[in-house]
Amino acid sequence: MTLISRCTVAGLLALCISCGAAAADKNLYERLGGKPALTAVVNELWAVVSADQRINALFAKTKPEVFGSQLVDFLCEASGGPCKYQGKDMKNAHSGMKLTEADFNALADDTVRALDKFKVPAGEKSEVMGLLSSLKGDVVGH
Repeated sequence: MTLISRCTVAGLLALCISCGAAAADKNLYERLGGKPALTAVVNELWAVVSADQRINALFAKTKPEVFGSQLVDFLCEASGGPCKYQGKDMKNAHSGMKLTEADFNALADDTVRALDKFKVPAGEKSEVMGLLSSLKGDVVGH
């Protein structure tokens, strides 16, 4: 993603966040800035995960475009957007990986870093992290 498109996405996030009272009527998907903003955050997350020595080996065989599109669709649907996640359920997708709680927490840390880069407010960040945390039981230890 170019600097210009990152700035555009950051602007979309800022515009959405500054809506004030009108934002209270919007779902999480809309408050985050829709699919373009989710895509920017997920692209940043991939960059952060790729550099994270704690977990980057876990993603060595993962195609960035698959990771990105599936995570964007999951977040889009889970946050009230129009997308439909069509990937495997989390338990089957992570079966045999034997991911640890430390692995999961490292990804959570990386997600927070990606959200912070785009200055996602605490409330929305908490909601996104809640969506991801709900997957922990299906991801860790399988």
